[in-house]
Amino acid sequence: MSNLVIVESPAKAKTIQKYLGPGYEVVASMGHVRDLPKSKLGVDVEHGFTPQYLDMKGKEDVIKDLKRRAKKSDYVYLATDPDREGEAISWHLAQMLGLDMSADNRVAFNEITKTGVQTGMAHPHRIDIDLVNAQQARRILDRLVGYKLSPFLWKKVKRGLSAGRVQSVAVRLIVDREEEIRAFVPKEYWSIDAKLCSPHSAKQFMAKLAAVDGKKIEIENEAQSQLLLERLEKAKFVVSGIKKRITKKQPAPPFITSTLQQEASKRLGFQSKRTMKAAQELYEGIDVDGMGAVGLITYMRTDSLRISADAQAAAAEYIKTVYGENYLPEKPRVFKTKKNAQDAHEAIRPSMPELSPDRVKNSLTSDQYKLYKLIWERFIASQMANALLDTVSVDIDADGCLFKASGYSVRFDGFTVLYEEKAEGEREDQKMLPLLATDDVLKVISLDGNQHFTQPPARYSEATLIKALEENGIGRPSTYAPTITTILARMYVERDGKQLKPTALGEVTTQVMKEHFQRIVDAAFTAEMETQLDNVEQGTTDWVSMLEGFYQDFDKTLKTAEEAMDGKHVKIPDEQTDIICEKCGRNMVIKIGRYGKFLACPGYPECTNTKMIVQETSGLCPRCGKKIILKKSKRGRSFYGCSGYPECHFMTWNVPVEEKCPQCGCTLFQKGGKSGTLVCEKDGCGYQRSLK
Repeated sequence: MSNLVIVESPAKAKTIQKYLGPGYEVVASMGHVRDLPKSKLGVDVEHGFTPQYLDMKGKEDVIKDLKRRAKKSDYVYLATDPDREGEAISWHLAQMLGLDMSADNRVAFNEITKTGVQTGMAHPHRIDIDLVNAQQARRILDRLVGYKLSPFLWKKVKRGLSAGRVQSVAVRLIVDREEEIRAFVPKEYWSIDAKLCSPHSAKQFMAKLAAVDGKKIEIENEAQSQLLLERLEKAKFVVSGIKKRITKKQPAPPFITSTLQQEASKRLGFQSKRTMKAAQELYEGIDVDGMGAVGLITYMRTDSLRISADAQAAAAEYIKTVYGENYLPEKPRVFKTKKNAQDAHEAIRPSMPELSPDRVKNSLTSDQYKLYKLIWERFIASQMANALLDTVSVDIDADGCLFKASGYSVRFDGFTVLYEEKAEGEREDQKMLPLLATDDVLKVISLDGNQHFTQPPARYSEATLIKALEENGIGRPSTYAPTITTILARMYVERDGKQLKPTALGEVTTQVMKEHFQRIVDAAFTAEMETQLDNVEQGTTDWVSMLEGFYQDFDKTLKTAEEAMDGKHVKIPDEQTDIICEKCGRNMVIKIGRYGKFLACPGYPECTNTKMIVQETSGLCPRCGKKIILKKSKRGRSFYGCSGYPECHFMTWNVPVEEKCPQCGCTLFQKGGKSGTLVCEKDGCGYQRSLK
């Protein structure tokens, strides 16, 4: 008997084939096979929003091969990813291959392991049409917004712009934050800090002024600070109270999609796209030495904190064996999933908890290993006992002025022996306080008044933007990474280090959207649309009725906006530079073109001078000695080249650093990130040094 199993990727096909063995043929569809046409709307808004699906260009050979294989097979199983997108791909495949839509031919794998595959194959079910309709509704919603609103922006702002239901809200969040930062007025305040020494040891510690004469103190300026310092000059610092207690510190829950992207950004410096690429590879299967192809993590698009009993048992066995029974909690730990979560899959965890990162390190790429280690440690730690801390809070009286100091020591490390989320700015040397007793008279080492200013809110990073989108109910686990990729590619937003900063284009476009399409860029409205899509998935809302409710108002708003802006065009302000146009003497401005920013003369059309934006580095070319400059490929990837091009063709993907080669004196280049290697790229030198 011949059984055909269709998955999305070749890596996944290879892993599943290993577990199914003879009698099964596993092939990949290479993702979607049908979609709406690119050249037109492709949705009949007059007749129930009927979509016009076409075979995707470039997939002709794949489709032909799938049809041939399906025709000669006794049974076809559809094993695409276990989410809305995967369900829709299975539905398209079933229609394209002429399969029975009522047959139990849909299988889903939460993990690509022997158990996961066998469990999935043992429980085939019908294609979930509610899931399919939820995906269709999302796709059509996005198509209506994109194909109806984008031409409006082309006419009124700039040709080539795009609007999107989720991306427009994400850009608005970034623009609104930038406006908050610009409007922020810093407020001065002061603190008084005492460096003190215990009479029982030479260890010094810090205490902060908290109250004066029984009232909480706020020091607004230097004069108030100076008066207090004069009062404290001859004061005796006496310990007036000590509170000791044992506190419990609980581990963080295992990852969901959003928290994985946030933590990978903070700890590993990964952008969300990079995180999801490595996670997809870990899920689909890796050739592990001695094991063959195996999926190392569970499905990585999830909003649930649920963990299977088998996984908890496996984690408990590992913890007991490696760390001892005292590192196990009294009962398996259960984390509560948020109310609006879809809860379709488990939390992200290692598929085999006993498979430690060290066991698989040699089989993984650097990104795969770092991400697997992060996922594995977070999950194992989530199943471990609480850490116990001895906390101490000390009150110190100085002539009616109350100073406070606090610290803690670790009584039992618990889960922190493996993994811990540390607060930003926490310093190890501030944890411990010296031995103190009530009525101790403390020695004052220093007493300082320190000036501070309130700080504006920080710009969003990828991690904090994802957190904001999740908290506002905007998008779903599968949409965070593509949304950020899109707003960067469309040049509404640019990176400033790790921060996301709106461009002039992003600000102007958002302003037009806020004035004329308030609901499209309203976070609450977008969140409500996500809830309605969830209701479609659950079968409680009709997807066509939902689209009708949205489109009636949207179409009316679009017509009103076109009337209001008839004959008007919004100009994007140019960013002036101090670079002089050598043809006419004007200061050149920065404009945005197809491949990014460039310098242009503001005297156009009289002067048509344009230039690349050159960002010099501290490095010198190892071939000719001229400056190394940062460049961008057509795909937006950064590389470094000689400023003497085209006479000198030197280029490298590695980052130039200030350090010189000890052998030849040329610029060194950093390869492979912070823990990579410094290399000399001068022909014949060969110097390199590990940064680990």
